Amino acid sequence: MELIKIVILSLSGLMLILVGVMRLTNPIKAYLKNSGITLENDTNLINEMRGVSALMLFAGLVIALGIIIPELTMTSFTTAILIFLGFAIGRLISIALDGKPNKQIIQGIVFELVFGLANIYGLINMLG
Repeated sequence: MELIKIVILSLSGLMLILVGVMRLTNPIKAYLKNSGITLENDTNLINEMRGVSALMLFAGLVIALGIIIPELTMTSFTTAILIFLGFAIGRLISIALDGKPNKQIIQGIVFELVFGLANIYGLINMLG
């Protein structure tokens, strides 16, 4: 089980750190490349995007720390579940209310669901 925990937390943490850094440093380019979204060069919009990006980055760091600090493992799994399933549920609500997004965003939802469920599995196994 230790290896599974390491793999789940490593992939989850790395994904959030990578996306967080990319979107924090260059949100206009990162959103276009990863989501197919063209952001306007609006100070308020960019500020919001960087805020969410920093949250993703720091959540990724907390998740990754759970690999090396046993006392943080449960916190890491819980953080990953909240972040990944939170994004997925928000996007699914948006699909119901706003319509179907592009293929890149649909792929993102799938990844978020997979990572969220993997972290639930890791947490259950850690507690069991």
